[in-house]
Amino acid sequence: MAINPGKRRLYAFASMALLAAGSPGASLHAQGLESPETVNRIIGSDVKQEETRSDAEAGKVARAIDRTRENIGTVRKTSKLDKVDIVFLTDAARTEGGPPPAIETKVKQHQDDIAELRKEIEANALLFNAIDSRRVLAQDVLAVEFDDPGKIVIYAAAKPSD
Repeated sequence: MAINPGKRRLYAFASMALLAAGSPGASLHAQGLESPETVNRIIGSDVKQEETRSDAEAGKVARAIDRTRENIGTVRKTSKLDKVDIVFLTDAARTEGGPPPAIETKVKQHQDDIAELRKEIEANALLFNAIDSRRVLAQDVLAVEFDDPGKIVIYAAAKPSD
């Protein structure tokens, strides 16, 4: 049974699209995302990071987790930010045993919303590139907080890469 030329072109196009989608990191490295200046130009926002222990930020993280449902919509609509702050909760990283009980309880209470938030971050080019530029995986994001207009704080249970 022969495949007609129209279907053959469709299959070829679908195959190329699948290959292109399968290697998103290759194109990012080709753009030189190692340079902070390049990252900021691509993202269009100032990306800062800080390291802290989860007990120092537990209240803020818990409140942000409680607001995850409303923040999902904001993440979905976000296309421009002035500032992105990534807060590494270094003692909450998987390599350290995960979040402390108080935060872990909140994560379990809101696990479906947090899973949806992570998907929205992955689907948002600005936010995905911001966390990716600091080697944060979406699965390590615990919560986000929109402090001021044009500013987001992303809480991640991770350690910064060296």
